[in-house]
Amino acid sequence: MKVWRLLSIGTAVAASLGLGATQSFAQSSVTLFGQVDQWIGAKELPGAERAWGVSGGGMQTSYWGLKGQEDLGSNLKAIFSIEGFFSANNGQYGAYKGDAFFSRNSYVGLESIYGTVTAGRHTTPYFVSTVLFNPFVDSYNFSPVVLHTFLGLQGQGLVGDSGWNNSIQYQTPDFGGLNATAIYAFGNAAGQTGQNKWGGTVGYTHGPFAAMAAYQQVKFNFTPNDLGTVAPGFSSQQAAQLGAAYDFGLAKLYAQYQYMNDAIAPVGAHSNGGQVGVSVPLGAGKALASYAYTKMVGSIDVTRNTWSVGYDYSLSKRTDVYAAYLNDRATGLSSGNTFGVGIRTYF
Repeated sequence: MKVWRLLSIGTAVAASLGLGATQSFAQSSVTLFGQVDQWIGAKELPGAERAWGVSGGGMQTSYWGLKGQEDLGSNLKAIFSIEGFFSANNGQYGAYKGDAFFSRNSYVGLESIYGTVTAGRHTTPYFVSTVLFNPFVDSYNFSPVVLHTFLGLQGQGLVGDSGWNNSIQYQTPDFGGLNATAIYAFGNAAGQTGQNKWGGTVGYTHGPFAAMAAYQQVKFNFTPNDLGTVAPGFSSQQAAQLGAAYDFGLAKLYAQYQYMNDAIAPVGAHSNGGQVGVSVPLGAGKALASYAYTKMVGSIDVTRNTWSVGYDYSLSKRTDVYAAYLNDRATGLSSGNTFGVGIRTYF
């Protein structure tokens, strides 16, 4: 991580005029940060053919960003963050083809003792809850619960994306380990005030224990009135999740429960499922294992079972190598198997 301490324009002007000794100006800072993750192996989704290759984001999607703050005085700071995903294997920006340049986060706001308010594009609180309570974090290749939640099959899965445009977010201060986040996203189209997304989380951390409850409701996927292109008669989706983790030292245990309800006329659908996982320190790394189950009933009747195992070895504080295998099964589809080895480094 590299940090530059920058003088504000006002400070530079004051210094050039010889006024530095009589006037004070707020300092600001800008941080460059991110990670690069590459893996080689084979990916095979249920019902699809196996594809071999070198790909980005085995354990986590590669990204880079700039964030900064300016002290405005009276315990008030102006903050910003612009962050974008990319694939190092081909230099393509975005987490997928067609993704925005700064799709991870892109916001500006104010931070005070009363909390933080930001406006722009935000990674959703629901996504944060999902990745915090499973051992494979936000891997779109080896985390069973991430696949079930954000890469659903045959009608399963979350709609609305893991990042929301045109959104306002509020985060509370930490109250003895208790915190909360709320988010609201506008449809940003004339006459579409009813098209919105909103949600939030409540979390608690105390020593080795952590837990979080998350909820969100969406009435459009990417643009107002586009849920009908996902499924005829689809008008909204509600999703709720509970997650918990406890670090025993010899092992860290994870558990999640998830419920989704799709409002689809004339017959809707809903799903129940969950995930259990474990991370065990082993040598200079960690052995990882996770299992997720989702059952959807109603207008869609699909069951999905996914499990994965892996080992993540730390070469240093910023660089690790890993190997992982995932088995994925869904109703009516052939089994999928994904496996490979990779390297990840932070900056």
